Amino acid sequence: MAKIKKKSAVKIRSTAEMDSTYLLKLVLYLIVGAQWVRLENTSGTTQIPIPIGLIIGALFAMHDHFQIDRKIEYAVLLIAMFIGFWTQVGIFMTY
Repeated sequence: MAKIKKKSAVKIRSTAEMDSTYLLKLVLYLIVGAQWVRLENTSGTTQIPIPIGLIIGALFAMHDHFQIDRKIEYAVLLIAMFIGFWTQVGIFMTY
């Protein structure tokens, strides 16, 4: 008698990310990366800019599930950081 081979019921999980999810992540990295905290003294002569959005965005990118896109996310964060610096986006605090 011939033996019949049984097909194993193993499902292959797709680890691909949807395009809409990837686009939403890039937009969120743009928004977060552009945030700055600017410390200014009361006379207005000294201003200390701190790229808080870059720090928070880098933490999010380090813990991202899809590690392939990490370089692109870092590049988007850096571009957003410079745009946020020139357009004065963020929180201004006087001390």
